[in-house]
Amino acid sequence: MAALGAAIGTGNIWRFPKEVANNGGGSFMIPYVIFLFTWSIPILLVEFNAGKKSRKGTMGTFTKFLGKNKAWMGAWMAWISTAIGFYYAVVMGWTLRYAYGSLTGSVSFSDARGSWESFLASPLLVVLFQVIAIAITAIIVYRGVEKGVERINKILIPALFILLIASMIRALLLPGAMEGVAYLFTPKMDSLLNGKTWISALAQSAWSCSAGMGMAITYGAYTRRKDDTNLNTFLTGLGDTTIALVAGIMIFATVFGMAPNIGAAEDAIAEGGSGLTFIHLPNLFGEMPGGSLIAIAFFLAMAFAALTSMIATYENAVKNFVDAGWERKKTIRMLTVGMLLLGLPSALIILPVGADRAYLPVFLDNQDFVWGLGLVVSGGFIYYMVFKYGITRFRKNVINSKYSDIKIGKWFDVLFKYVIPLELLIMGGWFVFQTITDPTEEWWMGGIIGFLIMLAQWAIAIALLIWLSNKLKNRLEDPEISPDTSIDDDIEMIENAEPEVVYALEEPEPA
Repeated sequence: MAALGAAIGTGNIWRFPKEVANNGGGSFMIPYVIFLFTWSIPILLVEFNAGKKSRKGTMGTFTKFLGKNKAWMGAWMAWISTAIGFYYAVVMGWTLRYAYGSLTGSVSFSDARGSWESFLASPLLVVLFQVIAIAITAIIVYRGVEKGVERINKILIPALFILLIASMIRALLLPGAMEGVAYLFTPKMDSLLNGKTWISALAQSAWSCSAGMGMAITYGAYTRRKDDTNLNTFLTGLGDTTIALVAGIMIFATVFGMAPNIGAAEDAIAEGGSGLTFIHLPNLFGEMPGGSLIAIAFFLAMAFAALTSMIATYENAVKNFVDAGWERKKTIRMLTVGMLLLGLPSALIILPVGADRAYLPVFLDNQDFVWGLGLVVSGGFIYYMVFKYGITRFRKNVINSKYSDIKIGKWFDVLFKYVIPLELLIMGGWFVFQTITDPTEEWWMGGIIGFLIMLAQWAIAIALLIWLSNKLKNRLEDPEISPDTSIDDDIEMIENAEPEVVYALEEPEPA
């Protein structure tokens, strides 16, 4: 449940529909599914098992597999997750505002655009809900892995499934809903041949499944040696994609089912992004019979999804500092302050854009673009770790054990020898070429200016992370993992070890 919670977030409900809308509907779905099986699930498979083997966070895992000089690669993965968390807390705040507004009627569905822009133009209100989002997350993580993280995910994940499926069923009963389903699954050749569609699908698949964020490494470090991480990996990837499809069907069925005509529905879809989620959908909820109940269910589901992913973001960062000797609760307090301060630009930089001067969260969109694509770099680091350790050796010694219900076969070797490096080269080259030759009007999310802004942020982050990892690497002093030891060797060593004698504290005599 915790692993599913890490993967399932507003990326499935807020980001997935906007990426589908911006990349030709069904044209996006083809590469999205391809990359699920040739990128995200294999990367998660490595992360879960690497964390289980090392018992460390991302920095400690790269240190144990590759040596202390490569700790900065693990630091990059933790940073990507944390940087996404800065603006993700703002998005979670939006969902909390709309969940609360749906329950109390304080959000106007009849004037959804006015209500949304009024909210964005109220910096104190935006920051208030950002603070609430961070505070809820910090309190849960503060309680620990078992009493906090695991316990809350046992409640939220089933509730999320129930709320979204109920919303989808209601949406599919609308007249014209099948037009929306057809839009989601019908490819268009021009979009399918567009490089942006493919690189967006790769980034979205990684973003949605948390592949490359290091969350699977962190949760893998907490698993028992005999747990079947292979089965859990596939359940995580497929469960995440299921939620994305349910949310996508619900959203597109609602838009096409309630819009006055197909043209109006396509205009709403074309706006994409936050406009689709927080303007067009609330407007349609206001016109739908029983729409207020569906709005409550939908925005509660979004809030639950955001919370489970925020928890994983926190735990990912905290684990690395705890490995380096920091006290857990002190680390959480420090991270909470940093999360709030570094998320403020995403909350406050709202600018009027375009001919209609519509207010857009420009800084937040830029951060989503920069660090979303940064996940592809993280995937490259995971590939490098497996390659240096030995691809076949990694599969046999780290992934497969006698306790695995699913044995990973030679297809893993083929993916990591040929497919994943080709994906990195082709997608990266295609993205750079198209960025230069076909710039977007949204310069903060593409084009040469956006590309240079992204590279500058990456360069600054890498320089700082190398400095930080050099400071901390001596605290991650564990010996490197031998390529000759398997996960089964670890289990046998633990089982054959002499039991540690634990002396209980004597209780004082009653007065």
